[in-house]
Amino acid sequence: MRASLIQIAVDEGESVNSRRSRVSSLVRDVAGREGSGLIVLPELWTTGAFGYESFASEAEPLEGPTYEAMAKAASDAGVWLHAGSIPERDPEGPLYNTSLVFSPDGELAAAYRKIHRFGFDKGEAVLMSAGSELATVRTPDTVLGLATCYDLRFPELFRGLVDAGAEMFVVPAGWPARRREHWLLLARARAVEDQVYVLACGTGGTHAGVPQAGHSVVVDPWGEVLAEAGDGEEVLTVDLDPARVAATREQFPALKDRLLGSPAPRR
Repeated sequence: MRASLIQIAVDEGESVNSRRSRVSSLVRDVAGREGSGLIVLPELWTTGAFGYESFASEAEPLEGPTYEAMAKAASDAGVWLHAGSIPERDPEGPLYNTSLVFSPDGELAAAYRKIHRFGFDKGEAVLMSAGSELATVRTPDTVLGLATCYDLRFPELFRGLVDAGAEMFVVPAGWPARRREHWLLLARARAVEDQVYVLACGTGGTHAGVPQAGHSVVVDPWGEVLAEAGDGEEVLTVDLDPARVAATREQFPALKDRLLGSPAPRR
């Protein structure tokens, strides 16, 4: 399977409507040019992950304008689209950092509300509610496990995804440049310990004065970096072999030796 990560550079002078239209066009263009079956966007690309002051004003219902635009883009391009995440406003009031995944016919395949919120006692951690449910998506080629940005620091979430059958983790993010090395290290660690592919798609540019790490990365089940972006807006396209996950787990069956927590499914 071929996957493309679109590392969007968030321009704070660009309106959300304009960015939404631009990203929709990018999805279609990348799908046509690269022939990708899976396209991944970053976290909170409509507002910027550190654009806390606009979370409430730009929050959307789940099936709001970004949902509609991304569903159409997926259908037009005929791809599986992980549309990054949006600030979602639940009908009962709370905000969530919610990822959306669409099938090639434009249907919603999964919505994942970010479980671990960043900011400690400010920002996302106090403005948004925490999700509580793990999410996976079964495609014809593999099973995607969904996580978002700060989730990357919590390995127990990823073990839960492995137990749910995930063979490929998709991690949209708005990771700050000052902790770029953590981003790269943790992406490789999650790949090695869970013997999966990791597709980690970040943003470039600056969000509310916070320079972004960029450096979207694709890691294979042995922890080898298959592709890595630079700092700005960029598209990474990589050919992946889902059969390598089962082959790696058979060649080096570490998951079968787990003694704590739920054992990984035997294949």
